[in-house]
Amino acid sequence: MKSLLDAFWRATAYCLHPKVIWLSLLPLLIGISLALGLGWFYWEAAVSGVRATLENWLLVDAALKWVEALVGGSFRSVLAPLIVVMLAAPVIVVLSVLLVAWLMVPAIVKLVASRRFPALQRKRGASTAVSIAWSLLCTLAAMLALLLSVPLWFIPPLVLVVPPLIWGWLNYRVMSFDVLAEHASAEERRALMRQHRLPLLGIGVVSGYLGAAPSLLWAASALTLVFAPLLIVVSIWLYTLVFGFSALWFAHYCLAALATMRGEAARIERSDHSDHSDRSDRSDHEAIDARLAVASEVVDALPPPPPTAGALPPPLR
Repeated sequence: MKSLLDAFWRATAYCLHPKVIWLSLLPLLIGISLALGLGWFYWEAAVSGVRATLENWLLVDAALKWVEALVGGSFRSVLAPLIVVMLAAPVIVVLSVLLVAWLMVPAIVKLVASRRFPALQRKRGASTAVSIAWSLLCTLAAMLALLLSVPLWFIPPLVLVVPPLIWGWLNYRVMSFDVLAEHASAEERRALMRQHRLPLLGIGVVSGYLGAAPSLLWAASALTLVFAPLLIVVSIWLYTLVFGFSALWFAHYCLAALATMRGEAARIERSDHSDHSDRSDRSDHEAIDARLAVASEVVDALPPPPPTAGALPPPLR
């Protein structure tokens, strides 16, 4: 928990770094350009198509007439744009995650590593192509889970739990992989993502709930649909900020965990080397003692020197 909170406040402080602010502009501009372009060319066609589809379904049309009798005739005119926005929101979220992961995360990891972990070795456990393929695979899995969970959205408590959990899982899988791709080897990355699964998932879920905040703009009032193009731009900006903060949080936590793992491995290696040296010294001492014992036994086995015949005569003068 201490390392999780330490990474949180560091990520919050780094959000004010001029380089991070500058990095957030590129995915923001790309996302806004795509959203405005698609909205300009396809908004009216999409709303008309949804409205025509609803009217062609006899059962849905009968339900709409019953609801209009209860709440007023404006409900039908609001429903079609609302469905378009609901269908566009997951696409905007996924687009924001992928843009941040591909454009911001490498520079953010480089910034955090140079300032906090300059001595951390880069083992390059995954290439850019592998990282992109992993992001797309996780995105497809998240979109499939989101599609299958749509019936649960109509249960009031679960609609506040299921989508943020799915976005949190996607955030956790994509960001953890991209943050560790440059510095960790494949074995280290898998070990870290396995050992720190719950904290990383917690970061992802918190980021998922923060990412749900822009959706409140649409829930404020039906009048907000009038400003849908502008709100889409604001939503992309908020999503970029949230996922940029999430990338910083993952970077601080994962790189610190990697440094700790390598430090523990180095201490274990030094301990093993010390134990090996001690064993080697002990074996050397034992070998010397054995040689001395053998030499002592050999000396003891030698016959005693012959007795002297007498004193030698004095020397001549």
